[in-house]
Parts: sequence; C-alpha cells; structure tokens
Amino acid sequence: MAYAFGLLMALAVFWLVLSGETSPFFLGLAAVAVLATLWLCARLRLIDREGSPYHRAPQLLVYLAWLIVQIVKANVAVVSRVFGPRHAIDPAMTEVSTTAQSRLGRALFANSITLTPGTVTVDVEGHKLKVHALVRESASAESFAPMDRRAARAADRKPRGRRNGER
Repeated sequence: MAYAFGLLMALAVFWLVLSGETSPFFLGLAAVAVLATLWLCARLRLIDREGSPYHRAPQLLVYLAWLIVQIVKANVAVVSRVFGPRHAIDPAMTEVSTTAQSRLGRALFANSITLTPGTVTVDVEGHKLKVHALVRESASAESFAPMDRRAARAADRKPRGRRNGER
C-alpha cells in the first residue's frame, strides 16, 4: 500500500508540474487521470518495491551527489587525455560483475558507468556488464568496484556477496 501511495503522489506532482493548471475542472481531470493510471498499474502488477522506489529516495540522492563528483573528475581526466600526449587514449573492453540484487540496482550501476565520461556500458547480461573504456588503466573491474558498491547500497538494502572467484 505504501508503494501505491508513493506512486499516487509522484503522479499527482508530475501532472501538476507539467500542466500548471489549478482550476477545479482541471484538478478533477487530474484526479481521474491519476487514479486511472494507478488502477492500471495495480492491474498490471507494476506497483512493487522496484516499480515504486520512493522509499529509496534519500539513499539515491546521496548516490547522485557522489556520482556528480565522479562525473566531474572523469571529465577532467578525459579532457587531459584528449589534449595530452598523442597516444594517451588506449581503448579497452572489460567485463564487470555487479553486486546489486535488484534490476534497479543493476540499471543504476550500468547507467552510472555510461554517464561517466570515458566509459560506456555496452551490454548487460544478468550480473555481468560489458564496459568499453577510453583508457585501459581505468578498464579494470576493481576501478568500478566503488561505484558498484555505492549503486547497490543506494538501490538495495545491502549488496549481495560476491561468489567464489567472481570479481
């Protein structure tokens, strides 16, 4: 029920921000539209922990602040590589495992890699991500570990443990 209430509030705020209308007629239409959307989501069984992650908002905001700092650092590194010595760019592909338990955590980690300049998530298969990096030194699985831990912590309660031999 808490997830449905969170979705209801998010839809209502979204509608109000986009429309800007406050007349009773439009607010009535908004209520009908929001309730119909909520009913359809309930019928399609889309209202669950991952479909309505509003309970994770504080952790996600902390992660977003950390990610912005990482993006700025990566921008500086990419610019120094581009304008630096002639052979400073050495692209590489690597496979990275994630400790995230949920699809939300895996998507957050994959998108964070892609948002960070110099790296792109090419493929996601289960808990394995194929990543292209602009610089071979930053393409190791260990270089993505802090982002993985933080993304898993933001999206899940706690990251799942690594399996034997898994990096």
